[in-house]
This record gives sequence, C-alpha cells and structure tokens, in this order.
Amino acid sequence: MIFKPLEGMTQAARLTGAGKLVEATALIQQLLQGGKAAPAKGPDPSVIDGEFTVLEPAPPVAPPFGIPSRGARTGLGETLRRLAARAIPGGVADGLGRPAPQPVPAHPMPAHPMPEGASFATASHSEAGGTRAYKLYIPANRPSGRRLPLVVMLHGCTQSPDDFAAGTRMNLAAEEHGFLVAYPEQPNSANANKCWNWFSPGDQRRDRGEPALIAGITRRIMRDHPVDPGRVYVAGLSAGGAAAVIVAAAYPELFAAVGVHSGLPLGAARDLPSAFAAMRHGAAGQAGGLVPTIVFHGDQDTTVHPSNGAAVVAQALATTDGLRSTTRREEAPGGQAYTRTVHADPSGRALCEHWTIHGAGHAWAGGSPAGSYTNPRGPDATREMVRFFFDHRRPG
Repeated sequence: MIFKPLEGMTQAARLTGAGKLVEATALIQQLLQGGKAAPAKGPDPSVIDGEFTVLEPAPPVAPPFGIPSRGARTGLGETLRRLAARAIPGGVADGLGRPAPQPVPAHPMPAHPMPEGASFATASHSEAGGTRAYKLYIPANRPSGRRLPLVVMLHGCTQSPDDFAAGTRMNLAAEEHGFLVAYPEQPNSANANKCWNWFSPGDQRRDRGEPALIAGITRRIMRDHPVDPGRVYVAGLSAGGAAAVIVAAAYPELFAAVGVHSGLPLGAARDLPSAFAAMRHGAAGQAGGLVPTIVFHGDQDTTVHPSNGAAVVAQALATTDGLRSTTRREEAPGGQAYTRTVHADPSGRALCEHWTIHGAGHAWAGGSPAGSYTNPRGPDATREMVRFFFDHRRPG
C-alpha cells in the first residue's frame, strides 16, 4: 500500500496509539522512501531525541578513568525532521525554524587510569518490566564508616554509560566529593537509538516500565552499598532528563533532588505526535509537585525547545508559595554567557534553579570533549548539580 504523506503520518500516529510499534515503524520507513513499501527492521526506533552538538570544542582531552571516548552520533531526530519535511507541506527544520546543527566528532584519546581503590563495574537488575544493565562508579575517596551520597545518571539517545560518564565528568566529581554514581543503560532492544521512552504512557508511572527499573537499580545499590538514604539524586540529559523528571515525581520518597539538562516536563507527551510537538514547540506538561530541581537548557536548542526547561521549573514551583526569586546574568570561565534564576524559600535555601545558557544548543554544559554531545565552554553543569544536590537531604 502506498500512503500520501499526510495520510501516512495520521496512520502512523494511529498505529503508535494502538501499541503497534512495528507496524508504525514500517510505515515511517515507507514514508522516508517516498511512499514505497519497506520492511520493518529491528526494535522500535521511536526515537524522540537525538541531535547533540559539541559547541566550540576544546582541544583534545583524555577521558577519565579508563573510559573510551565516543564519536558524535546522530539519533533519529534528524530523520524525524526529514519525515516532517516530506509529510507536511513546507516542512520544518526544527522547533526554532533553523536547520539543525551537525554534530562534531569527539576526539579519540587514550584513557587515564582510575585512581587506585576506585572501580567502575557493570551489573544488571531485573524487575517485572524487564532487565537493565548499569555501571556503578565507586570512588577511591570514600571515608571509612561513612554512608555516601548516590547520584543516578540517565544518558541521552545514542549514548552509553561510558560515554555519558566521560562527557559529564561526573566520576571526577565523585572522586572530589566522595559519592557513588550509577549509570543505568537503555539497550537497543528497548529503543533503537537507546533513548529512554519518556513519551510512552507505560513508562511514565510509578511501579511500571522504565521508572520501576530505574528505581529498582537505585534500591539495589542502596541495599548492596553504604548509601545515605537521605542523599540520593537523579539527573539526566535530553530523553534522560525527561526520564529523570518522571522518576523523581514517581518516587519522591527515594530521591532528594533532580537535575534536568535539556529535558522536558512531566506529562509532556503521551504518544509520538505529541512528543514531536513538545520537542518542537514546548509543552506545559501536567500538574504535579516535584522534588527540588535544577534545570539547564540552551536557549538555541533546536532539538528540545527551550520552553520545556521553563515548564520543568514551573512544575517544580507549582505547589510552593512564598519563594523569593533572584536572577543574574553571568559568564563562565570558558566565555559562555548564561542567566541563572534561583527560587529560594524564606530561609534562603534554593528549591529550584534555572540556568539558561545563551547561544548554546542541545549539549551538556561544561562537559568534556572526551565524551559526545557537550559544550565545553560552560558553565559547569556537573559541578553545579552536585552543589545543588548536596544542599538537599530527604528527611527521615
């Protein structure tokens, strides 16, 4: 069967809503080939994320602690844009009306050895909803007899735990401050480009799907290692940022704070069409109080519209009154300008921070070019997230 572009998009949306992802995939491939039939191949590539860019790359930097560097890879976001251009008269390049920037490959460099006494090992965890591998970084700097904080890091599309660790330098921060870092891994079998399925209704609720798996990994680490239960945090980039919002809202008794980089608000989408719309134009999401939240978003992000960052902030503040807000425009040591807005309670404790990075796209601020999808010019999102996290402890 040959579909006209608009008819094909409508039919693909119906198939996705009915849970027939293989059929929807085949139809999308057919549309990409100008309407000619194409067989569906492999797992569901319903990738809602994908173009990352290394902005103003710094000189080659060796990845830390035995982590191999990764070249930049393109997710299905560009494919979706091409599909939209064919399916919608006058199509669009991105949510801001500009062509998408092309990724710049990271520099392959030899790795530094881990500090003696540290480890970065792979394990796996199973729940009713499936199994996920994860990597756990245990720093050499861990005071004897003391329970340590735990930061759970959710990678973006096409990334891996090694790549995400190298790009964010979170393991280096763990050595400096003495905390554990977990990196759950999204496999190709769950999403063709390894995106967390933040747009799927089955992966947006407590005790179901991916939120249950991520919470299960967290609880397992807490059981097997000396973790301070009041200082457990979750953070993510892009699809991982959207997943972090979902997990933090679903398990407020588990996570003391959340970090969201280039992500989307809770309830931003329920299917593929609404996910496309949220990425291109922004989404308000649904009501629901979140844990203390720190948000980073580039104001030139053409993959996830910057208004999504503001929507995450609005959700975090929705159930809180009497906050004082202060805004400053500053410049990072690398020359990147940004605006930081802090929403604090009467005691001065920040309950939410919003970092808008001027001129920046879809990339981890202050990251290392040893990993993919980073903006080395700053500000240092990793350091600022850790600072914010450690200002918050879950009571009980």
